[in-house]
Amino acid sequence: MSVSYWTNFMGPISMSWYRHRGLTHMVTKTCDSELIRNALRTSKVLNYPDIEIGDTYELEEITVHYAGGRIDIFGLDPEEYYGGKDEYGLDVMHGEDWAALSDWLDEFESEEQVPYEELIEQFEEYYGQKIRWWKDES
Repeated sequence: MSVSYWTNFMGPISMSWYRHRGLTHMVTKTCDSELIRNALRTSKVLNYPDIEIGDTYELEEITVHYAGGRIDIFGLDPEEYYGGKDEYGLDVMHGEDWAALSDWLDEFESEEQVPYEELIEQFEEYYGQKIRWWKDES
């Protein structure tokens, strides 16, 4: 039996999470298509009801992306694990590390379930660096 692992993204999805941590900035953009114009005119968040193609507008963007969620584990003994599945929680980490972990797990399989700490260690060895976990300033 082969055990497989997949990341399952669960957040953060709120701009307020990024804003609260100083991870956003305002950028000026130019409206360059009818699609953008129509979206800006009808947005309930942005207030650009009269914008035309060629006009500029401001938009808040995330400066550094982060991701967290869980690792879903498949292929386990259904007598021991409900549906033959298990999961490990994943704290919020730098978005680049999340993407690398996701890609690595897409290819990673094991004969038996690898414990969480060992799985992370194996990934970091492959990746060549430690995962950059988010740490709130206290």
